[in-house]
Amino acid sequence: MKKPVSIPLRAGRTLWLALGAGVIPALAALVAQYGFRQPLLPEWVLLAVEIAAAVMLLGGMLGTEVTRKTALPRRTAVFELILLGVLLVLLFFLVEYRRQVFHLFLLVLVAVRIGRLVVQTMAGGFAPTRMLLTSFISVILIGAMLLMLPASHPAGEEISFTDALFTSTSATCVTGLVVKDTGGDFSRWGQVIILSLIQLGGLGIMIFGALFALLTGARLSLRESSAMQDIGVQEAPGRMAQTVMFICLFTLTIEAIGAVSMVGMWQTDPQRGGQWFKSAFHAVSAFCNAGFSLQADNLEKYRFSARVYLVIAPLIIVGGLGFPVLRNLYDWAMYRFRFRRIPSRLRTQPVRLTLHTKIVLTTTGILLAAGWLVLVAVQLTRPDAGREGFTLSTLLDGWFNSVTARTAGFNTVDIAGRSAGGKLVLVLLMAIGGSPGSTAGGMKTITLAVLILSVMATLRRHLQVQAFRRSIPLMIIRQAAMVLILYGLGLWLITLLLTMTEHSLGADMLDLLFEAASALGTVGLSTGVTSGLTTAGKWVIMAAMLIGRLGPLSLLAALSAGSPPARYEYPSENLIVS
Repeated sequence: MKKPVSIPLRAGRTLWLALGAGVIPALAALVAQYGFRQPLLPEWVLLAVEIAAAVMLLGGMLGTEVTRKTALPRRTAVFELILLGVLLVLLFFLVEYRRQVFHLFLLVLVAVRIGRLVVQTMAGGFAPTRMLLTSFISVILIGAMLLMLPASHPAGEEISFTDALFTSTSATCVTGLVVKDTGGDFSRWGQVIILSLIQLGGLGIMIFGALFALLTGARLSLRESSAMQDIGVQEAPGRMAQTVMFICLFTLTIEAIGAVSMVGMWQTDPQRGGQWFKSAFHAVSAFCNAGFSLQADNLEKYRFSARVYLVIAPLIIVGGLGFPVLRNLYDWAMYRFRFRRIPSRLRTQPVRLTLHTKIVLTTTGILLAAGWLVLVAVQLTRPDAGREGFTLSTLLDGWFNSVTARTAGFNTVDIAGRSAGGKLVLVLLMAIGGSPGSTAGGMKTITLAVLILSVMATLRRHLQVQAFRRSIPLMIIRQAAMVLILYGLGLWLITLLLTMTEHSLGADMLDLLFEAASALGTVGLSTGVTSGLTTAGKWVIMAAMLIGRLGPLSLLAALSAGSPPARYEYPSENLIVS
């Protein structure tokens, strides 16, 4: 085992303090440089601040982790030397863009520092669920402030704090409800900010924190791995680092493939690199189930484009399966491919599809097919359906609505023009949502499956709830019932609040219910209510989006963190249920 670089504890503490202080001037210098149409400070002042911040950040990274009171491993120093080497090479070959390269280098240092701070805070006794809530609120506030900068929107236009906060909340919570046109009311810089918020909110701030910690050569301790489990990364502590790397690499790979596949799909963009940026934006938005689009009418003008159904729809489905399922499918496929011709006596322990994976895949397939058939049937029973009849567009619209209603938020048709029956079907799909551990919201497919299996077990008089020759623990059934109750109460309360705040809008109850389900399920579909929301209504929807992204159970756990569990029991007594 290689000996770590030894640095005195007092010197390490000083360097870590300098590291923490380096984040603020670095971010301030970058905002002053890019957040305004003209830099706020002279060039030499900004350069001096940037260099000082970089020195503090690099110096702190070479220090000692005071919370652990151990020196950083030698590979951390190697990472920083490689980072410096890459910087020098880029500065040598890209002389024309040396400032931009240095700014990117500075941003990487800031991200690494914040990432390591997040992971250490989780392992330092701070409740992981409360840390999750704090991190989301912090990112939303920072995103709102960045979106209010002059460079984030076209010249001569301004955005209010409420609208900026609404946009930031919708992006971070990967919802897609908008009060401003993403493609028209925001500049390219503002769109990049929105894209970054979508990526951060989709994967989770904790995942990025762990990733940056791993990239610097640090290892996730047992406490840090346990904290990651508490926020939904269900993996053994020994494989937590591999799982984090898999999540990030898989996400970037799928999004890159999706972006490349969509190049050439969009109409001519006057801005340089417009095709590539639009492709990347929609690929990230689709995989993260965000539903943000750079077109005012979303994807309506691309209703008959094959890539909508062959690229965007699969991205939505894969993003909604959940990383536990994707990791299990990957391991299972690798096992089957690698050990196919090896004798059974030489095989290691076989990799099987878990019960979670089987239930998620089965439920997802049934929901997609059933939603498609019901939406098509509802559309054909409309009074004006006789003029169109059963056409290919009817099938395509029904299929895409079935896919996107489960938290994606893209639309190829005008949702306001759907029939009342079609809207009710979409409300149900939005309430169910995607799967646990994914970028999707809603009650989740596992909740629906467990509750249906519980009903079936009760009707068959089985003592246990079973699926695929496995029994489901009673605690899981209780959690599923609690999620259903909390979600139903939340949907009712949000709809009630909207009836109180939006009485002047003239929208009927179904449209308000649709809006509430879309926000709570982090979907992003709207019948037109969002654009006319009052200020109070916007704050109601923002609260709904945040609750929907965190999940009712996680939110309750964050608010009740620190409460001691009850250590006593009362005598039981029977009740008459029906």
